[in-house]
Amino acid sequence: MPATDPYTVQLAPSVHAYVQPDGGWCLNNAAFLSDGESTVLVDTAATERRAQLLREALLATGAPPPRTIVNTHHHGDHTYGNAVFTPEATVVGHEACRREVLAAGRQLDLIWPETEFGDITITAPDLTYSERLTLHAAGTEVRLIHPGVAHTVGDTIVHLPEHGIVFTGDLIFSGGTPFLPMGSLSGSLRSLALLRSLDATTVVPGHGPVTDPSAYDATERYLRYVAALAETGRAKGLTPLETAQGADLGEFAELRESERLVANLHRAYAELDGLPAGSPLDLVTVFTDMTVMNGGKPVACHA
Repeated sequence: MPATDPYTVQLAPSVHAYVQPDGGWCLNNAAFLSDGESTVLVDTAATERRAQLLREALLATGAPPPRTIVNTHHHGDHTYGNAVFTPEATVVGHEACRREVLAAGRQLDLIWPETEFGDITITAPDLTYSERLTLHAAGTEVRLIHPGVAHTVGDTIVHLPEHGIVFTGDLIFSGGTPFLPMGSLSGSLRSLALLRSLDATTVVPGHGPVTDPSAYDATERYLRYVAALAETGRAKGLTPLETAQGADLGEFAELRESERLVANLHRAYAELDGLPAGSPLDLVTVFTDMTVMNGGKPVACHA
């Protein structure tokens, strides 16, 4: 099958993950849980077509259309498809997620103008929370936890304690390079401690195949590598791009989207400069530097 053919994984009798290989740019994961009467959907997709495929896969399991959508963060690959399921579904997210969805608008179209995103109406969460929120829906307890600023300023961890399942959003990329420019390096490290404390045995990342808690260790090693690299490069007076160009990726060379290293260094440098977590970076510079790291080719949306 082509690398982009999505598939569904049953994690528990009432819980499914929806995986879009290979998990690269714009190929996110979603999930849904249903008791046959009500359904909760975790994230949507980057394009109208892919959101419709997600809807078809959900209905094919016998689940009814979702009454509730949880967005793990504001990025368009996780939220553009919200409108395919509304107004029948209520969209839930962190209060900062709502703010960032509205502020970003159709940002993906600006980054990837050649991608056919379809008939997309930006649809932000209409029910928000600040720290924690528990839903009793689809026959189970669904805990929503804000880890603080991490991948973005408005991340949500979705924890199903009775099933030992956690949906991490983009706090975890399984087989892919983490992406920090809209969040925090130190906050991402703190989020790993929170994830470990949940004791979930099944980990559904924001991108890449379903995994287990070993993904936390792999992510931590990479984040600490970036932190050390930033400290050394900044002390030498190098720019994030110069530091990235001279870096030895070592064990991380096989991760997808290795060009994200320079984006992550921009965030690490900002933190070393004392800027607050999640403070806006110049995304034109970030994506320009990633283009350089990608051999002069702009990074491509694979949706």
